[in-house]
Amino acid sequence: MNRKKFIQQSAMITGAGFVLPGFTTLHKGSTLMGANDTIRIGAIGINGMGWSDTKALLKVPGVQLSAICDVDQNVLDKRKSEMSELNVKVKTYTDYRKLLEDKDIDAVVIGSPDHWHALMMIHASEAGKHVYCEKPIGNSIGECRAMVAAQEHYGNVVQVGQWQRSQQHFQDAVHYISTGALGPIRTVKVWCYQGWMRPEPIVSDSAPPQGVDYKSWLGPAPLKPFNASRFHFHFRWFWDYAGGLMTDWGVHLLDYALLGMQASLPKSIVGLGGKFAYPNLAEETPDTLTTLYEFDKFNMVWDSAMGIDNGSYGRDHGIAFIGNNATLILSRGGWEVIEERRSENKVAKPLVKPSDNGLDKHALNFIEAIRANDPSIVNCSIQQGAHVATVAQMGNISYRSGGKLYWDETKNEFTDSKINSEYLTNTYHNGYILPKI
Repeated sequence: MNRKKFIQQSAMITGAGFVLPGFTTLHKGSTLMGANDTIRIGAIGINGMGWSDTKALLKVPGVQLSAICDVDQNVLDKRKSEMSELNVKVKTYTDYRKLLEDKDIDAVVIGSPDHWHALMMIHASEAGKHVYCEKPIGNSIGECRAMVAAQEHYGNVVQVGQWQRSQQHFQDAVHYISTGALGPIRTVKVWCYQGWMRPEPIVSDSAPPQGVDYKSWLGPAPLKPFNASRFHFHFRWFWDYAGGLMTDWGVHLLDYALLGMQASLPKSIVGLGGKFAYPNLAEETPDTLTTLYEFDKFNMVWDSAMGIDNGSYGRDHGIAFIGNNATLILSRGGWEVIEERRSENKVAKPLVKPSDNGLDKHALNFIEAIRANDPSIVNCSIQQGAHVATVAQMGNISYRSGGKLYWDETKNEFTDSKINSEYLTNTYHNGYILPKI
């Protein structure tokens, strides 16, 4: 497929197709910049984590912010002002495709709502940009596959924003598990209790705030009237745009559970939960969810709750690898090993607290990969991000479909064709098309 046809098929159809001219496609093995060259970045979606990611990248010597983009002019003006106070001039865009035309930009940060990640990442890759994409990488299993295909086709550096992959104490805990000291691990518990996260009250539809291009904010999502309870941070609790706590926090924690167990995809999945805490508030995703994943030699349990802080082992989030000899408990606060009471193996280990900033190290790793022009050295590749996002989506699909699901590893799909048809790939709207590469 040529570049013009690709963009015409994947951008919104508004009369003439939107074409990004003069792109340079990256090829593996090419050398684009030296160790001392300035790397110019553009930030797309800068209201939340996208801005945190951008600031982390700017701590790396030789990185310069060239442009920012957001569909909310209020956010755009705020970030431009912040940079002006630092005597940094940035270009501003409300259309990310215009930003991608800028040949001076080497890499982009994608911090938009989840339902926009796939199109922005694919378009940026096609445009010859390296990409730092917030997690979860896609809002469906099909989007994840398309994003992997794009990176493998264009050969650019892509880092997924699962920054715990770069934090030393997480890496050390996985290494400890690999020694076998815990004994055979038969159960892995993963939990996320977020007392401060509460959905918004139900409010009436209204006109979008002044300065917000709501049509562009929706993008490929279904066309619906603006509602403040679905906007900005709160998009997380609506299926059109995201997947609730399961994909918001789950991809961080499930990622290390899978990494510690060296596990691929589960054989079966069953998700149970509902709106138990806040039945009359606006969210669609469950405020309480328990999901059981069946693997060949162990089970993995995901447990999440909004409005509650007191989770397992006295922590509001974490991963517990439960072995015959001992249990390793891992969280952002550190890791420790608790001996099994009847075990004769003395493997107890006091709490090891974190000693570094995972987000800053993740940003540095991304820049190092760009300088080396080597996508293989990122700490969280698009393939790894797709793996855990797929597992998280499986849990949500089981919950939404109301039954236990089985995965066919040969066909790489659910055994139920109806489930595949309804949930494997989300439907795009408003003239947008998920590219096939």
